[in-house]
Amino acid sequence: MALGGNPIFNGKNFREATQAPPVPQAYGQNQYGQNQYGQGAYGQAPVMDAPRGWGSQQPNMTDDQLQQMYNRPAAGPVETGRMSYDDVIVRTAACLGVLMAGAAVTLFLSMSLAGLLMIVGALGGFVLAMVNTFKKQPSPALILAYAGLEGLFLGGLTRILDGLYPGVGLQAVIGTLSVFAVTLLLFRSGKVRATPKAMRFFMIAMIGYAVFALVNMVMVWTGAVQSPFGLSTSVEIFGIPLGVFIGVLAIGLAAFSLIMDFTSIEAGVRAGAPERFAWTAAFGLTVTLVWLYVEIIRLLAILRGEE
Repeated sequence: MALGGNPIFNGKNFREATQAPPVPQAYGQNQYGQNQYGQGAYGQAPVMDAPRGWGSQQPNMTDDQLQQMYNRPAAGPVETGRMSYDDVIVRTAACLGVLMAGAAVTLFLSMSLAGLLMIVGALGGFVLAMVNTFKKQPSPALILAYAGLEGLFLGGLTRILDGLYPGVGLQAVIGTLSVFAVTLLLFRSGKVRATPKAMRFFMIAMIGYAVFALVNMVMVWTGAVQSPFGLSTSVEIFGIPLGVFIGVLAIGLAAFSLIMDFTSIEAGVRAGAPERFAWTAAFGLTVTLVWLYVEIIRLLAILRGEE
């Protein structure tokens, strides 16, 4: 893993095992099919006896059997218990499925109850995000619980904003999927990578964004700014709300966070990470996609509010 990558992956023992376990050999033979322990060649009696329970002599392998053993393909991730890309895809799909189920719950409730569940989902999701981030070993139950709570949060948020600005929910979903697809294609092509220089810029930009978000939240809570989006809409630059610039920056940071996720997953697969860490990869992708969706729908709401 690249140093300074997504904090969700930091500290995880992705290099617990870098090699597949050796293929078991027949007793009395080395990895080349040759006899050991003083055994004779084909048809000859062994010099020393085999342990009890194995018989006095093991059958020799023919040339055809040896050739078949040599031609046998190397064991893949499934056979060796190592994480594969398919594992990550399946577990990410499970997380997103639970997330969408949680979001769907808010569609059948009143607006006031959906707003309450949004708050519960936001607080509960934040707590579980911290727990899952700092756990050394991934917990599928806690990761799926996080996805469900985030679904309640996103569902409630979408209902509120879509009620004020019809259509922003669907636009945000399309925007999130589009950014994810483009980012994945750029990563696969090798045109965008999480280089050390890009990582430093990302960290500096993230600190600046976090400071602005904290100040903005305090000003909204204290009533210093009456706008629901705080400084994002009350401050303008050349007639454009500050939130537009901040939103574009945040979407760019979330997209680069996806690049870091892909980099960490690729490193985990290459290092032979245990299969259970596919849940860690799925959790990291889910967190980033939630962040990306929130930034996109907020930017759309700000733009619609200026119409």
